[in-house]
Amino acid sequence: MPSSSAAATAAALLAFAIDRLSKWWVLDWLDLPARRAVEVLPPWLNLVMAWNRGVNFGLGDGVSRWVWAGLALALSAGLAWWARGMRDGTRAAAAGLMIGGALSNALDRVLYGAVVDFLNMSCCGLRNPYAFNPADIFIFVGAAGLILREGSDKQAA
Repeated sequence: MPSSSAAATAAALLAFAIDRLSKWWVLDWLDLPARRAVEVLPPWLNLVMAWNRGVNFGLGDGVSRWVWAGLALALSAGLAWWARGMRDGTRAAAAGLMIGGALSNALDRVLYGAVVDFLNMSCCGLRNPYAFNPADIFIFVGAAGLILREGSDKQAA
């Protein structure tokens, strides 16, 4: 079984690479900024260009991109430090998913001044006005993994 550091690093690199590749695809290959929207499986999945200058749902959009990027770097460093001491490789990988997602979104802020969001999902007659990206998914799944695996690092008494 890989060490916790290896599990966290592998998960972070994978999450970062997938997110960067997806953003290259929508920005450069698909040219979503010019097209604005592409129906994929309407209404369940559409690609909708959005530049998020804040955090979740655009909250804090008046805060400097450098503050958000710096916060993402600091939180990623803290998660990496925490993951080093984890005994459970699954929890460490969950932390790695969060790190990879946070660093990719931070890179967006540095490169573009905003996070590239493009996934939009709606269902059942309810239209979702918000977009997200794979990094957001990795952050959410990583946080859920840390919560669900809480206590798995503790030794049996």
